[in-house]
Amino acid sequence: MTTDSSSPKQDNSRQKLIAIAAVIIVVLLGVNAFLIVSSMNKSKANKELTSQLDESEQLKAELEKQYYEALSELEEMRGSNEELNALIEQQKEELKSQKDRIDGLISKEGQLAKARREMNRLNAKVEQYLAEINQLRAENEQMAGEIDGLNTEKAALTSDLENQRKNYDDLSTAQAALVSEKDAIEAERNQLSKKVNVASVIQIEGIEVTGYKQRKSGRMTKKRYAKNIDQLKICFNASENNVTDAGLEEFLIRIISPGGQTLAVEGLGSGVFTNEASGDQIRYTQSKETDYSNSAETLCANWTPGQAFAEGNYTVEIYNKGYLAGSSTFRLK
Repeated sequence: MTTDSSSPKQDNSRQKLIAIAAVIIVVLLGVNAFLIVSSMNKSKANKELTSQLDESEQLKAELEKQYYEALSELEEMRGSNEELNALIEQQKEELKSQKDRIDGLISKEGQLAKARREMNRLNAKVEQYLAEINQLRAENEQMAGEIDGLNTEKAALTSDLENQRKNYDDLSTAQAALVSEKDAIEAERNQLSKKVNVASVIQIEGIEVTGYKQRKSGRMTKKRYAKNIDQLKICFNASENNVTDAGLEEFLIRIISPGGQTLAVEGLGSGVFTNEASGDQIRYTQSKETDYSNSAETLCANWTPGQAFAEGNYTVEIYNKGYLAGSSTFRLK
């Protein structure tokens, strides 16, 4: 009869060792599984981080390219127009501000989508800027064309004005010559007219002045003394003159007192005339009109002033057509 050489005590120890080994194996398997899962998660996270870094770099590169291309396009639009250049500078500053804002979004975690949307807006903004500049350039070109047209019209108007000014100067010169010629003709005509007037003056001869006093009966009697005289009768001979036209002629009689004053009473027909020889204004005593027929005739006029006459020498002047036609003196005692 065979017997088991191992004891129950040894069996228990073996079982315990097996159990411990199993537990250790399970733990090691769990640790290993954890490490594997952790390694896989880290690998995935690294891949995602690498992907994000790659996208960020790509966005930065795209942003830089888009930004500098926009600057280049704007610079190509620059010209000599100050308003256009000022608009370009303003747009460049706005693009720089927007680029810096997108750079900030790219640098922040989780903002790449927003950064890309902003880049799309930046691109649209550039297109808007270029459209504005092209519109402004077109307006400037249209305005420049209008200005050229206005300048051409101005040049034509200036040329017309110069021609008109030249014509005006020529007309002014011709007019001045005509005025000068007219003045010369007028002066000659006046001179001839003056000569004709002088030639047409009817000369006076044989001037006689007689003093009269009216008696109570009404009859006039001759007197020699001033204190007795009421009236002066002036008679004169109008000579023949074929130069003057036949018709009504007026003779102005001027009686000058011993004191040098012209005897004149407005209510008795006295007045003032212009001496054509001197241009002076002269008072006359009275006028005498006659229907002259170019032949010699004797005319008389009475001067009754209603006041006493002074003693002394008197002068009588008779004018025709404003010229002195004859003169004489007389004395009242």
